[in-house]
Amino acid sequence: MLLLLERILYDGAKELAQVEPESSKYVILPDNQEIGEKLSEIGGRLDYPLLNKELVQDVRKLWEDQAIQETYSCGSVLQVPDCAHYFMDNLDRLAEADYVPTKEDVLHARVRTNGVVEIQFSPLGESKRGGEVYRLYDVGGQRNERRKWIHLFEGVDAVIFCAAISEYDQLLFEDETQNRMMETKELFDWVLKQRCFEKTSFMLFLNKFDIFERKIQKVPLTVCEWFKDYEPIAPGKQDVEHAYEFVKKKFEEVYFQSSKPERVDRVFKIYRTTALDQKLVKKTFKLMDESMRRSREGTGT
Repeated sequence: MLLLLERILYDGAKELAQVEPESSKYVILPDNQEIGEKLSEIGGRLDYPLLNKELVQDVRKLWEDQAIQETYSCGSVLQVPDCAHYFMDNLDRLAEADYVPTKEDVLHARVRTNGVVEIQFSPLGESKRGGEVYRLYDVGGQRNERRKWIHLFEGVDAVIFCAAISEYDQLLFEDETQNRMMETKELFDWVLKQRCFEKTSFMLFLNKFDIFERKIQKVPLTVCEWFKDYEPIAPGKQDVEHAYEFVKKKFEEVYFQSSKPERVDRVFKIYRTTALDQKLVKKTFKLMDESMRRSREGTGT
């Protein structure tokens, strides 16, 4: 992850320097250019070498270059992973000879998926008989193949739709002309209209609130076409909540506009989530379990 990150940033700095030739802010120091070439080459390999002290020194030196920091500030354009700062802050620990990944390390790790990936789990640590069993389908790598995976959800009790609200200023990896939030809106609208979900409960996770909370202070919601009508009230905590409630309302509008009159009474819940907060995620799934059970008791199923 670290070496791939350095490659993205180094190559990104070179691209930005060409786009803005009159500016020097993306020009890497001469002493660091050789390091950048070396790390970029390593980051492009299929197999990475072990992270030793020499590599750590190189990674840190390039990371601290002002041009790289300027490039990092353009992370939403360059597809820089959200976890970049976390791994840089833990660089020395990651390079220790007896390093063992922590839960936090695993949660921060990112792998871009291709195709459909299925994971089955019971989030509350209960036996599969006692609690709900969830089947998670990651269809991120099948953007244009919806008809091929929608059948996977036939007969389910509920759909958990996860929307990364921090990505309102980012573009798709697969299509850099499409805003990620606009894509999420379109997918949510499409899923809601599917016949197989006529009586299915919907749980909407507005995820990555921690990143949203930081980003909203620097990047206005209005950069996203869907949020052009947003009007901030004041900087600080109050505006974060105001912005979140605005986004939440936008998703609620899509739900009611996309649901036929006979479907609007199905269970629809919205949860604010931060996937890296284990306690919050556990609490959220517990609330979902309770909601699902009450729903089944009410319908007699």
